[in-house]
Amino acid sequence: MDKVILGKTGFEVNKNGFGALPIQRITKKDAVYLLQKAFYSGINYFDTARAYSDSEEKMGAAFEYTRDKIIISTKTMAQTAEGFWKDLEESLKMMKTDYIDIYQFHNPSFCPKPGDESGLYDAALEAKKQGKIRHIGITNHRIAVAEEAIASGLYETLQFPFSYLAADADRKIVEKCKEADMGFIAMKGLAGGLIHNSAAAYAYMAQPQFSHVAPIWGVQRESELDEFLSYQTCPPQLDGELLQEIEADRAQLSGDFCRGCGYCMPCPAGIEINNCARMSLMLRRAPQEGWLSEEWQEKMKKIEDCLHCGQCMKQCPYGLNTPELLAKNYEDYKTFL
Repeated sequence: MDKVILGKTGFEVNKNGFGALPIQRITKKDAVYLLQKAFYSGINYFDTARAYSDSEEKMGAAFEYTRDKIIISTKTMAQTAEGFWKDLEESLKMMKTDYIDIYQFHNPSFCPKPGDESGLYDAALEAKKQGKIRHIGITNHRIAVAEEAIASGLYETLQFPFSYLAADADRKIVEKCKEADMGFIAMKGLAGGLIHNSAAAYAYMAQPQFSHVAPIWGVQRESELDEFLSYQTCPPQLDGELLQEIEADRAQLSGDFCRGCGYCMPCPAGIEINNCARMSLMLRRAPQEGWLSEEWQEKMKKIEDCLHCGQCMKQCPYGLNTPELLAKNYEDYKTFL
């Protein structure tokens, strides 16, 4: 089983981190079953967030009696010290624990530092002093914030989007984390659902140059979990067909495209931007029937109501011209009807 050391934290995790965002979409019973199956099959790292509705509560139900045998990271989107403490106490309560292994600032638009106006980092230091958190991390989608966090030396882990579709700038972030002995947690290893071959994604991450990269895979179904568990005993090899598939995906998905992260939401016009802005790709990479339903036709039609307010563009971590992407996807979508 491939192991990864998360930088200065010293935590040893395997290449199959469990991303717990999707379990908010399933019942508590099913979520507890999945989480416990993952644990008893060797997965020891589980990542969630206060913003993932009841994900923390489900993790608490699953691991109340095995807490000391796993590593948990969660996140706060708080903008103030007061909000930080409120989120932290709620996370501890929901997960039925008295400490969190890695507590992360959740995609802030700036890099929290000691003594700044937000008070966030100072609050994290106090929480660490109290033993409520063990290590301070940060998650982000913005290159500039990620680079600042690495250079600051204040953070022990960075969670950042990374897959074989990553741009050169993204790969440099991965390299800088290694040089700084900073744990690198790879989110969106399947590029928000655009990568369909999990074996290719896993094999890419398993390359020697990414020995310090700890991927977290979003798991919602037992079949998905079983796929990743199978790679622990029979790791896929990055050759032949898998390499061809990766190159084909890179050719199709190069340039600007919506990753579906959802930070542009909510839209004041009610547009489901994180799916509508990448509809062309979804139509060509997944069964079309579901995307052409009456429900989705109505959702795509809402693009006509775009206010061109610019709110989505300001919030996009990738600097995309979202209204333009929406318009292009809508025109393409109509050709399938």
